[in-house]
Amino acid sequence: MTAVPEQLLTPALLRGWALPEPTGGKDARGGVLVVGGARGTPGAVLLAGTAALRVGAGRLTAAVAGSVAPALAVAVPESGVLALPEDARGGPHAPVDDDALDRELARADVVVVGPGLDEPEGTLTLLRAVAHAAPGRVPVVLDAFALGVLRDAADVRAAVAGRAVLTPNLTEAAHLLGLDEADGDDLAVRVADEYGVVAACAGVVAAPDGRVWRSATGHAGLGTSGSGDVLAGAVGGLVARGADLAQAACFAVAAHGTAGDRLAARVGLLGSLARELVDELPAVLTELRAR
Repeated sequence: MTAVPEQLLTPALLRGWALPEPTGGKDARGGVLVVGGARGTPGAVLLAGTAALRVGAGRLTAAVAGSVAPALAVAVPESGVLALPEDARGGPHAPVDDDALDRELARADVVVVGPGLDEPEGTLTLLRAVAHAAPGRVPVVLDAFALGVLRDAADVRAAVAGRAVLTPNLTEAAHLLGLDEADGDDLAVRVADEYGVVAACAGVVAAPDGRVWRSATGHAGLGTSGSGDVLAGAVGGLVARGADLAQAACFAVAAHGTAGDRLAARVGLLGSLARELVDELPAVLTELRAR
């Protein structure tokens, strides 16, 4: 890895790095498959999925625990919903004798795995299904519990290297690196280098080729329940509409932080909700279009 100077994610930089503007119908803007949603935490998939649509993805499918699939289908009528088998506590896992998930993986342009997952065994079966069944060209975004099982799944690490974005918080980044605590501001860089992925952590985006960007936005109010799900979904939606992995991560981090700044001014430094971030994303991205 050859280090290059760190860049600040200013509006000027982003306007000079224009996002793809696909024309045509919804298929031209790509399909996002979000895999997650245990019985107790289906809202994480709702946040990630709606964020993907808000940044411009054309199609959304949510694969969640069967017990919450009907409710999610009503809550997000824009989404297709796939009911996954679940354990006694409501944790979803990959189907054994049903190829429904494989069919969804085959038609997805990007797969987001992790929002709302809550136990390791089922998460690992889903992560392996995605890593090995999704065509090799399909990018993946890994968040939340999917990051918790990745470190010790060598087969998955090999399968997603070069085609993944990881969106850990500081604690998850430390776990990925085998550290006892989150220390230092170079965690994204270290994760990107060790896993061969694009990593977005605490406002820093790092690519495995050594490029690094730092957010010029964001504040403590972003550290709220569901905020990370919004970020992961935004990354997935931007990849679906044609951005490369590093560009998608940079724009998602910048838009996520700017949305938080606007809510801080309007609502307060603390107390805004993750779902409010989602509604800010289209306007923020419109303002970042090349001029």
